[in-house]
This record gives sequence, structure tokens and C-alpha cells, in this order.
Amino acid sequence: MNFAVCNETFEGWDWTRTCRRVAEIGYDGIELAPFTVTPDVRLLSSADRARLRRDAEQAGLQVVGLHWLLVAPKGLSVTDPDQALRRETSDYLVALADLCADLGGSVMVFGSPAQRRIPEGTPYDAAVARYVESLRPALDRAGERGVRICIEPLPQPEANFILTLAEAKSIIETLDHPAAASILDVKSASSEGVPIPELISRYGDIIAHVHANDANRRGPGFGETDFRPILTALGKVGYDGFVSVEVFDYSPDPETIAVNSLEYLRRCSA
Repeated sequence: MNFAVCNETFEGWDWTRTCRRVAEIGYDGIELAPFTVTPDVRLLSSADRARLRRDAEQAGLQVVGLHWLLVAPKGLSVTDPDQALRRETSDYLVALADLCADLGGSVMVFGSPAQRRIPEGTPYDAAVARYVESLRPALDRAGERGVRICIEPLPQPEANFILTLAEAKSIIETLDHPAAASILDVKSASSEGVPIPELISRYGDIIAHVHANDANRRGPGFGETDFRPILTALGKVGYDGFVSVEVFDYSPDPETIAVNSLEYLRRCSA
């Protein structure tokens, strides 16, 4: 099983330094949050993209893909009633698909709960229609470039739309697109009230990426979540992608998080 870590864990570090340290710790890959390197990915030149990819590859890492897609620019939405705003967001998702492929990545994790929130008074079916319409152009571009867009279930109160893997699967079936998939985020899945190995068994066919974090929002091994049955269940469904460490609590420090999380995951996978 291949392990990666999300770059924003190394808060305040530049990309080159982060890549070198992540490789030294022993990770196979690194996952990029675009807002950490630019306020707008369309500002990144071909030379900028080549440098980001080269820095990772020279350190011995694969850029796994992108996450935290719509943190910047501010104000984007795939469910807003304003059609022009949804079109602008759709265009930006296409640009993100290009960036992902340019960096050698193969997955885009589409969480962005604020940018997919259903506005008050909007019927659920209307929100689904807007979401699907906004996502299709990016799926087309992603498919052309060997990238999959992973719709990420997020629980309340963080989100009010696409809360579970079942809901994500329903959206994926509506999209009916080969580039559409989902992600197992252990922290989020912990809120579903179903054992995570059972969720993996049910939805293994749509899981194209995994975020490893404890239910307490810290790294794997920093809480009570047992990853041994989770990794075993992933193996049983034939999952062969990356398991990326993603945390929301950056204490005590990035290196301790990265080192201890990887050591714990390796013990569990053994």
C-alpha cells in the first residue's frame, strides 16, 4: 500500500522543503492543496507547473493529486442560484483538472463544503441539478487527462449536501461519467454510524482515494480509530491507490504528525 501526506500539514513550509522532508520521512507521495502555492491556479505558468512537479519527483515523490479545491479564489459555488457564478466555478474546476494532470496527479478530491452548500429555500433536486451541471465540464477534461474527480462526503454541520457515501454514490450514478468517483475520508466516514470496514465493502466500487485521519481530526494513530480493519477492508475490495494522511489539527508539529502517522499506518498494514 502506498502512503502520502497532504502538503498543508507542513504549515508555513515552502513546497521544495516540504517535498524533501516528506520523502526523507518515507512517504511515497504528496497531495497538494492548490491555495498553498497560488491564489488562482490559472496564474501558474507552464514553467511554474514544471518546477512543482520536478521538485516532487527529484525528491522521489509522486504528486498524488489535489484537494481543498475551491478555498481560493473566494466566492465560488456549484450550487448558487447565480448561473454566471456557477459557470465561473465550473471553468475553475476545469483549470484545476489541467493543473492536476500537469503535476502528474490522478485524483482531485472535491470536498469544498462551503462552495457546494445548498442555499436556504433551494429544493434538493435543484441543488443536485446545479451540482451535476457544474461538474460535467471538469469531468470531461479530467477524463481526457487521466484524472478522476472524487466527490467527498462530509458530515453536518460541516456540510448540508452530500453527507454520506450513499449520497455520493447517487450523485455519481446521476453523472454516469467514468471520471466520477468518491473518496473514503476516515474522519468523515466515522460519523455515518456504520463500521468503516462495512462502508468499504458496500462502496468499494466508487472509492478512488483515501484520506487517513482519526475521528478526532488528528493523524492516524493519534486517537482511538483503529486502522487495522480499515486497511484490511481496503485490501479485500482491491483498493490499490494512495492512502493520504490529512489532518485538521496541526499539533504538535508537522514532522511529528508525519513521522508518527506513517509509522502507525505501516504497522497496521503489516
